[in-house]
Amino acid sequence: MTLRSTLALPLLALGLLAGCDNASTAKAPTAAPADQGSLATIKARDKLIVGVFSDKPPFGFVDEKGQYVGFDTDLAKRFAKDLLGDERKVEFVSVEPASRIPFLQSDKVDLILANMTVTPERQQVVDFTNPNLKVAVQALVPADSPAQKLEDLKDKTLIVTTGTTADLWLTRNHPDWKLLKFEKNSESLQALANHRGDAYAQDNLVLYGWAKQHPGYRLLPDKLGAEAPIAPAVKKGNSELRDWVNGELTRLGQERYLLTLYDRYVRAQLPDGTDPQAVIVEGGDWKGGSGD
Repeated sequence: MTLRSTLALPLLALGLLAGCDNASTAKAPTAAPADQGSLATIKARDKLIVGVFSDKPPFGFVDEKGQYVGFDTDLAKRFAKDLLGDERKVEFVSVEPASRIPFLQSDKVDLILANMTVTPERQQVVDFTNPNLKVAVQALVPADSPAQKLEDLKDKTLIVTTGTTADLWLTRNHPDWKLLKFEKNSESLQALANHRGDAYAQDNLVLYGWAKQHPGYRLLPDKLGAEAPIAPAVKKGNSELRDWVNGELTRLGQERYLLTLYDRYVRAQLPDGTDPQAVIVEGGDWKGGSGD
């Protein structure tokens, strides 16, 4: 055997071993990492991360003890209990109207429960579950305002919160109207109280509650667009979590759980005699038209 053949044998053997390793690696299944908001990921971390408001009573706010409370936050706790066995296994992340969708898209939260109205534009970038509430947008004005209808505000300053349905609707339908925008609902309401604008356009559920707590304001009867559903939202394509929430809303509807939350947080904020079924969508069973 020559020196050349003596050197070639070990090299050939190494090559065969390497080929076997490559073949076995190619055949071995590689598990794809679970999506951030998938049920498997949520169960593995043993925590549900939910985006909620911190300044929008009665739906999501922080109480005097620094605790997140409200209609939406209690619903999130119930989701955590039924999914993970303990309502404390939920982490709340404070969001603003304009940050709700970016927080979903960047995986900062698994789910948004922050009073988000279903609109065609939003449906392009997130997946909504079945609704849990219904709402219309109206304008709040001081009691002594001469405005009697929405058209009376065309030469006035309307306050809106950035990214809300009111902001989107007015920008699309009345681009020449003057809008004064703030990032937080609380900032917008404070601006109205400080007479920085002539009206505040927002979900009427919020306006009714604030007007009841702060006498001297009234809602104009006109609605900015049609009544629309409000629903939890998940990242676009996360059908697994969306379907779980839909099933959960159906189960909760059988025990009328949303009515319990309505009685706990919402009833006292609305005009006497308001029909709860005009506000909540028990079981996710929406009977209205498409969102605006």
